Amino acid sequence: MKVGFEIQRALQGLLNKAAVDGGAYGHLIHHFTRHRLPLHALQLHARIVLFSITPDNFLASKLINFYTRENRFRQALHVFDEITVRNAFSYNALLIAYTSREMYSDAFNLFSSWIRSSGTARPDSITISCVLKSLSGYDDFLLCSLARQVHGFVLRGGFDSDVFVSNGLITYYTKCDDIASARKVFDEMSERDVVSWNSMISGYSQSGSYEECKELYKAMLSCPDLKPNGVTLLSVLQACGQSSDLVLGMEVHKQILENHIQMDLSLCNAVIGVYAKCGSLDYARALFDEMSEKDSVTYGTLISGYMTHGLVKEAMSLFSEMENIGLSTWNAVISGLMQNNHHEEVIDSYREMIRYGNRPNTVTLSSLLPSLTYSSNLKGGKEIHAFAIRNGSDNNIYVATSIIDNYAKLGFLQGAQRVFDNCKERSLIVWTAIISAYAIHGDSDSACSLFDQMLCLGTKPDNVTLTALLSACAHSGESEKAHSIFDSMVKKYGIEPGVEHYACMVSVLSRAGKLSDAMEFISKMPVEPIAKVWGALLNGASVLGDVEIAKFACDHLFEMEPENTGSYTIMANLYTQAGRWEEAEIVRDKMRRIGLKKIPGTSWIDTGKGLRSFIAKDGSCERSKEMYEIIECLIESMSDKEYYHETRV
Repeated sequence: MKVGFEIQRALQGLLNKAAVDGGAYGHLIHHFTRHRLPLHALQLHARIVLFSITPDNFLASKLINFYTRENRFRQALHVFDEITVRNAFSYNALLIAYTSREMYSDAFNLFSSWIRSSGTARPDSITISCVLKSLSGYDDFLLCSLARQVHGFVLRGGFDSDVFVSNGLITYYTKCDDIASARKVFDEMSERDVVSWNSMISGYSQSGSYEECKELYKAMLSCPDLKPNGVTLLSVLQACGQSSDLVLGMEVHKQILENHIQMDLSLCNAVIGVYAKCGSLDYARALFDEMSEKDSVTYGTLISGYMTHGLVKEAMSLFSEMENIGLSTWNAVISGLMQNNHHEEVIDSYREMIRYGNRPNTVTLSSLLPSLTYSSNLKGGKEIHAFAIRNGSDNNIYVATSIIDNYAKLGFLQGAQRVFDNCKERSLIVWTAIISAYAIHGDSDSACSLFDQMLCLGTKPDNVTLTALLSACAHSGESEKAHSIFDSMVKKYGIEPGVEHYACMVSVLSRAGKLSDAMEFISKMPVEPIAKVWGALLNGASVLGDVEIAKFACDHLFEMEPENTGSYTIMANLYTQAGRWEEAEIVRDKMRRIGLKKIPGTSWIDTGKGLRSFIAKDGSCERSKEMYEIIECLIESMSDKEYYHETRV
């Protein structure tokens, strides 16, 4: 009623050519703005200018709102600049305009100039909400610093009691991965609403703190005046899926149904995601089939679930049903095929994706490169590297590490080093990749040198980095250096050795010919040895021809990996070499009874006609006779120079 009266009074003033009434005209400008009557608003502003009246803060804020909605920022700034004494009305009007159009740096600069000015205008909760929103325009490093500055201003100004301001602080602390500060704000709130709980629960879920997310959700359920909504349950379902918590996931699903919470598409996808990731694929498929509306996320979620649990055929069958395939779904398929070692299909799917007009992103490239490595396709790796450079993806840490791994495993160590040298941001993952590259080639000196450089630059190693370093020592037989690194893990880096580190140490000792030391080391292990440990001992015993230690290692391997043909073959060969024919035949007979057959190793070679695969004594190539003649010549040459050692099959 009051607003209608103000508009009538303003119109009456226009008819009577009365003096400008700022309050009434402000309501009239707002009325024209809301009803999309720009010409009327412009005419009214012209009348105000005609009377040579400087608008007060209320009228100016309405004019600023009108002009910014019409994308006429120059006029809006002119109105703002003409205000003699500004208050929160006018400042907030411009701040709201900036943030609503994602002009975040302009908004933050305006706020900074406001608090530095000598005026009496004092920011309010609306101001702080706009400023917090403006932080979205800054990168993560600067965001954390600015969030703390704004938080300090909030505390000094007494805005911390405002629930909207505190909610905003929680959101931005979680965005810059400062979960501890976000939780501190949450705990200190005198009053919390659903948004407060959702912001904190979502922050935990997005940062990977899944257990904390679920615990806070359970605490929310104990609040009698609060009920979780779809936003809450979406975050909790994502946490359940990532942590494979099927029990809580089912409880959340039950709560959705019992409380008649609307199941929009994102919530349906999250429910399917929980069941798919936790292995309840039949139930996930039943929910999928019941959905009337599906998007690429729906398909991708179920496809990823099938792939994760090794059901490649089911995943590809579902994939074939899709019509409009988005990049995220292609990535789910390519990544899943790679994880299940269907490397040829990975390359075929990539080519098909290109034919469909999809442009690969960093996820695609980092999933494709391991398959090129598996098939010894160095040329393909170089082509992907060139594509990444052209498209600015080469500095992505996952792409860079995949290229380093590809080059190193295919013998192009110089290329791997060049990729590392060109990395702008050398995270721990990148350092570990290049250290692993030299480890593969048995160059422990270079691996240790890089490790020392990494430490000097302030990057701390993790268990994977130290595994790579120990592996380098194992390949080069540097037992003393390996012992020094192993002994310093807890003292120097605070990392408790895991079973992988123990396996590396057994490999180091075995390759150095210290089989007795390796046996003693295994007996003193505080963790149960895995197959890699016994495999390392077996390989060392095989090289030295120690049948008894090899048998001891094989007895454990036969129990742990009864279908691994490699262990049987090595043991049979050792018995044969030692002249223990009956025992060799017993091992081979055991293989036959189990139904095992030694799979011949396959090699690849890149020829002018493409990639060719072949096995030992392969005669399928039309020039095989000529090739074997050259091999015989090479063997004779190597034998003359004492490079050739007798091999056993």
